[in-house]
Amino acid sequence: MKFEDFGLSTAIMQAIATKGYVTPTPIQSQAIPVAMRGEDLLGSAETGSGKTAAFAIPVLHNLTEKGNPAKGQGRRIRALVIAPTRELSSQILDSFYAYGANTPLKFAAIYGGVPQSGQERALRNGADVVIATPGRLMDLINQRIVDLGHIEILVLDEADRMLDMGFLPDIRKIMSYIPKARQTLFFSATMPRNVQILADTLLNNPARINVEQPKGAAADRIEQSIFMVPQKDKGSFLVSYLGSESFNSAIVFTRTRHGADKVVMRLRRAKIYAEAIHGDKSQSARQRTLDGFRNRQVNVLVATDIAARGIDVDHITHVVNFDLPREADTYIHRIGRTARAGAKGKAVSFCDSSERSLLRAIEKMVNRKLPVVQPKFEFVPEAAPEKSEAPRSEPYRKVTPSRQVAAPRSSGSAPGDFPRRGSKNKSQKTKYNKFKSSGGGGGNSGGHRSSGD
Repeated sequence: MKFEDFGLSTAIMQAIATKGYVTPTPIQSQAIPVAMRGEDLLGSAETGSGKTAAFAIPVLHNLTEKGNPAKGQGRRIRALVIAPTRELSSQILDSFYAYGANTPLKFAAIYGGVPQSGQERALRNGADVVIATPGRLMDLINQRIVDLGHIEILVLDEADRMLDMGFLPDIRKIMSYIPKARQTLFFSATMPRNVQILADTLLNNPARINVEQPKGAAADRIEQSIFMVPQKDKGSFLVSYLGSESFNSAIVFTRTRHGADKVVMRLRRAKIYAEAIHGDKSQSARQRTLDGFRNRQVNVLVATDIAARGIDVDHITHVVNFDLPREADTYIHRIGRTARAGAKGKAVSFCDSSERSLLRAIEKMVNRKLPVVQPKFEFVPEAAPEKSEAPRSEPYRKVTPSRQVAAPRSSGSAPGDFPRRGSKNKSQKTKYNKFKSSGGGGGNSGGHRSSGD
């Protein structure tokens, strides 16, 4: 089957041709005809399966088939797409712009982390399709800025992750503002019981499409392996591993935001350029980081799970689980970032002895035992810090290990020295000299470049 066999409008077919697509993916082949007929749909597909196009294309077709929308502020929101994160919302918006480039439809995205004034303006100027995260959407509903009373098509994307993030109350509240006479397209990478219950309450006799592997098993084209690594050695092990591999782009998953920043600092000390993306970053910084990663200006992206949702990059060749996820199905989401568009990829996990129970849960989820392998590269464990060493006040300063600590001055201060006030004990001198030798309170030589849970 080809896209031309669906009977799509000329405007949409031209946009698909511009993207260079001819043959739809399995989820697109099954979902597009169902959605074009106006039926409800429950779809489950692995990450990177082309799911966004599977709902964006029929939504655009159905809206344009009903005639041109009213102009300016007379437009009503006719289709609503709800997604869990800013990044995913932004990427869905890009897809609507791409496939709807030749249509008269207008699109807007609303999500947190940025001022809402620009989003308000877009809504007041009129939008046919709105892509939104639940939290910001509820804020605008409560301010009476958004009117959902004319919704014809509702799409919930990555519903499992929205429930994991605690958005169920918001979703139920949002549903109360949407007409019951509507088409609903419901997508989820996994289908646990709570997601199935939500789907049952929202869908009316849906067509069910499942193109993921049974029991969440990962794709065969992803080479998976486990390294048993003590937690304290994981930073050095990661440096050695990346140095031994030939990769296009790699994404490293950590459990916490602080952990992501520490990994970036360790990689930069080893001259491996990396950026972190997590909820403590501003939206503009996160977007710059994602753009750099897509454009291959950033080789290694270090991310938390929630921040990584919506990253749609085809050239990721390696996924590293620096920390094993606490939820087994999160492992499926993580490794699904590689081996996209029919390519092959590698997924490696660093497992500390305290994480063995998490590993067993993952193996149960993927329905097979993952191979524990020995490194084929030279690895030097992290050296224990000297007891007298004082912590650095600036976490991103680049340290040159061979630099010697300057001897304390006995009298008279040279420019840039601190004046001596009375006697200081030995540990205070050591601390001062270490601080001075590393650059004082000055520039951030290994500084984190601002660059988009």
